[in-house]
Amino acid sequence: MLNIHELPKLDLHCHLDGSLSIPMMERHLGRAVAPAEVCVDSGCTSLTEYLTKFDIPVQCLQTALHLEEEAEAFLESLVPDHIRYVEVRFAPMLSLKKGLSCRAVIESVLRGLARGREKTGISFGVITCAMRNFTPDENLRLLDDMEEFLGAGVCALDLAGDESRYPNTLFHELFEEARRRKIPFTIHSGETGNVENVRTAVEYGASRIGHGLALIQDRDLMQEVARRGIGIEMCPTSNLQTRAASSLAEYPLDKFLEAGIRVSINTDNRTVSRTTMEQELTLIRDLYRDEEMLRQVLKNAEETAFLRQPSV
Repeated sequence: MLNIHELPKLDLHCHLDGSLSIPMMERHLGRAVAPAEVCVDSGCTSLTEYLTKFDIPVQCLQTALHLEEEAEAFLESLVPDHIRYVEVRFAPMLSLKKGLSCRAVIESVLRGLARGREKTGISFGVITCAMRNFTPDENLRLLDDMEEFLGAGVCALDLAGDESRYPNTLFHELFEEARRRKIPFTIHSGETGNVENVRTAVEYGASRIGHGLALIQDRDLMQEVARRGIGIEMCPTSNLQTRAASSLAEYPLDKFLEAGIRVSINTDNRTVSRTTMEQELTLIRDLYRDEEMLRQVLKNAEETAFLRQPSV
């Protein structure tokens, strides 16, 4: 039987702000932080509600020192989970409230992660997130700032935020420009039941798709995703909390794998969702009772990582 605890793991979909530890947030805010302020519970009804838990963590990411410290502590927090490689994503533009430039934000996070790597041996890639509620010009400027670090810590672009209010069709120019600059990207899509967002992400040329659960609505599109080798970054606990999946019984992981889709299992937000990679993989093992499925999702993670990792 696979020892999930000891198993070396990859996490391709993990948000920095959603994974800050409560003690670190308390240190930077100078006050106690109740778990209910930054973690969702079983009463969460939607992605929109889920996203309200990011307000406090974002307050902790407004100075160079705090960005460095939080990034370093984040990587250290992965050690008990036996993570060997993580693609951590964050939105630099959310950390400009105290005068930092977008470039300085990225530099600060990379410095903190580099220190964390020295301490832990955990490898990382950074995915910078454009935001759905930001203007097109703001998101295009992010490309200028992130491109300088592409291949030097930064590995890809993402689009995050409230998918229900800002569909992918609004971001054609952003991803057209990313393609022109040869910047690889993933896009949060299909987390709120809209299969057209998944279709648009495929048409834009996404290498991976975040969550992607609405893909189950269109068998032809599933075949196209499989044919193109697009990775689907599934996050079971988060998907249940945001109601992207109505129940574990309806979770489409098995159907995606049967269709040949390269699905990986990830945490999304370790603090907001109160989860770890061990918990996510254990949930999948207990749901399907299929160790070969676990081996497949781990292999898929290795094969769809933006920075290729050697097999264990």
